Amino acid sequence: MRRLHKSLGPIELLLVALLGCAALPAQAQAPAGNQAPAGNQAAALTAGTSEDWAKRLAALETAPDLDVPALRHQAMERVKSRADNQSLKRPLVAPQLLKLPQLVAEINFDADAAVVRPDSYRVLGRIADTLTHPSMLGYKFLIVGHTVSTGRRDVNLSLSQRRADVIREVLVNTFKINPKRLLSLGLGEEQLLDSARPASPANQRVHLMTVGMIEAHAPAAAPAAAAPAKAGAQKPKR
Repeated sequence: MRRLHKSLGPIELLLVALLGCAALPAQAQAPAGNQAPAGNQAAALTAGTSEDWAKRLAALETAPDLDVPALRHQAMERVKSRADNQSLKRPLVAPQLLKLPQLVAEINFDADAAVVRPDSYRVLGRIADTLTHPSMLGYKFLIVGHTVSTGRRDVNLSLSQRRADVIREVLVNTFKINPKRLLSLGLGEEQLLDSARPASPANQRVHLMTVGMIEAHAPAAAPAAAAPAKAGAQKPKR
């Protein structure tokens, strides 16, 4: 049993698996428009064991066309250009992520810092158990950090990246998840969960998305067909 300490400041950890709409649970369907799933749905999904979480995830049939460096660059350029300064009217930087099935857990960080509170290691352990479930062993994941829309956008973007990195480090170093299975990306306040309330704590969350299969589990390429023999070729003499 892990020793837990008093929680000082919850944020939400939103686990998302890019597993195809056919396996998408009804309550995990993305809503219309530019707003992500409501906070009450997120709270409802915190129940259950890691086995329950794994059952919500289906096999990934086709790896998504997801360019992580491009998404990182896109978010940075939008912040630098000061485009869409009004958070209430700001479009999502990666709206395609709203279509993904998702699981939600609560993680605690120190305020304005990328330090995971000790009481959250139990939840991170359940996340690790989910990632090491037999049905999930072949997949790799992208951790995406977010923040509320208060303060400077560039600072929030950096904070979200550092929090995503810390989640990855804890899963790798403490729970021994293969580092080749985890990538990280920070989107700051460029993709709010509750766009009607930019300062709501509901906007502080981290996504974990399935983005493909690790090489050891990837389907082997079909062997190339042998080239036909040239007409008139002579057999070698014995």
